[in-house]
Amino acid sequence: MDKNTLWSLRLGFSGKQSQNIQKIGLNAFLEKSFMTKVDKSIPSFLDDSPKSLAELQSRRKEIKNNTSDQTKELLKKEIQVSNEMKDWWLEKMMNDDFPLREKMTCFWHNHFVSTYQKVKVNHWVFQHNQLLREEAFGNFKTLTKKAIQTNAMVRYLDNVDNRRDKINENLSRELLELFTLGIGNYTEDDIKNGAKGLAGLHLVENQAIYRRFFENNDTITYFGKTGNFKADELVDIIFEQKAVPYLITRKILKWFIYDMPSEEIVQYYGDYFRKVNFEIKPLLTKIFTEEYAKENAGSKIKDPLVYILQLLDELQIKDVKPRLIVFFLKQQGMDLFNQPNVKGWNGGKEWLTSQIYLQRNNVADLLCNGKSLNRRNQFNENEMITENKNALINVNIDFNSNGNNKTIIAELTNRLLFQTDENLQKELETLLKYDFNPKTESAKNAVLRLFNTIIKTPEFQLI
Repeated sequence: MDKNTLWSLRLGFSGKQSQNIQKIGLNAFLEKSFMTKVDKSIPSFLDDSPKSLAELQSRRKEIKNNTSDQTKELLKKEIQVSNEMKDWWLEKMMNDDFPLREKMTCFWHNHFVSTYQKVKVNHWVFQHNQLLREEAFGNFKTLTKKAIQTNAMVRYLDNVDNRRDKINENLSRELLELFTLGIGNYTEDDIKNGAKGLAGLHLVENQAIYRRFFENNDTITYFGKTGNFKADELVDIIFEQKAVPYLITRKILKWFIYDMPSEEIVQYYGDYFRKVNFEIKPLLTKIFTEEYAKENAGSKIKDPLVYILQLLDELQIKDVKPRLIVFFLKQQGMDLFNQPNVKGWNGGKEWLTSQIYLQRNNVADLLCNGKSLNRRNQFNENEMITENKNALINVNIDFNSNGNNKTIIAELTNRLLFQTDENLQKELETLLKYDFNPKTESAKNAVLRLFNTIIKTPEFQLI
């Protein structure tokens, strides 16, 4: 089993970086990943979307005065922008030489959840996503302060309705339950008093700020401390609590390595995280370098992103439109910018329900046979893209043409992190027979059939 490919999948979305990890070593690969720059320009697909409150108010007036058909057309355009944002992000995941930043951005995206479906302002969703990218390797406390004060988060968790005369507890509750401490490590009074401290935190241009008329200036008691606390002070107090590091280290371990990390390992890395003052970079370095040394393959079910991008990489498919992959992810339950709820994607066994497994096998058949994903047996009719359903795509696969059936089976199973027992080995050798000639014109198709068989097994779904 190729350990470098395993960690290429874990630190990114495919095996594309495995040779680089092997060549420069894991530590150097991590350092280069941490040093990647963030493009801070606003993508052109957002040009016509409202970016300021004035533009948003103008758009609302326009909708109010429009006919029903004109309103539908405007809303349709914003949905199209949202889809283009998914394409934009997916291309970054696929094309970055050091994709760990995007992998970590996706982690934070599923931690500080804020969906387009609820926020409905693409520019705010983009700003939130950019913040997660810029702070991906920074400080967890700093990121928490900034994330809960984005316009997207304030809208998503209804803090626009949190006023001194009418308290809304949503943001206060999720700040404790999902973002920092976890259930059982706070009281209902902490939630109520935290909501008072967040009252009046409202939408402005680039991030939420307090509006004097709506904020609550009562003296509150929060985790035993008494005072007039606002968002930053509330977060500072939260990060003094013992439970803070363990929720996030558990989630990081689940995201990258283990579907079911032991409490012992969660506490071990959590203690270290507190020791380094909640700095994410040293925590990731410690986790990845120490876990790399262990034999822990097969400890996690591949999420849909890793599954599909690994297939595209292995089959050397270059011409699949990002929108088609976006639709596949949506069917698999991993709709970017639209998690099912504030808890995000649960992952683990939920990535391998019978329906998801069947969809993956359908996609395996399509791709291995050189057929595009835009087919009626893959997408709902209202998600179809207008193009030739029967279009073929160029598919290739690497194998040693100087080998024989057994060496090629070993090559593939090693690269695909696939363990075979005696019965499965015989089955694979039945597909690629002892008299297989790797230099014939039909050799590629024979190896593709072998590849297709491997990737449709339950074992292949693991990393």
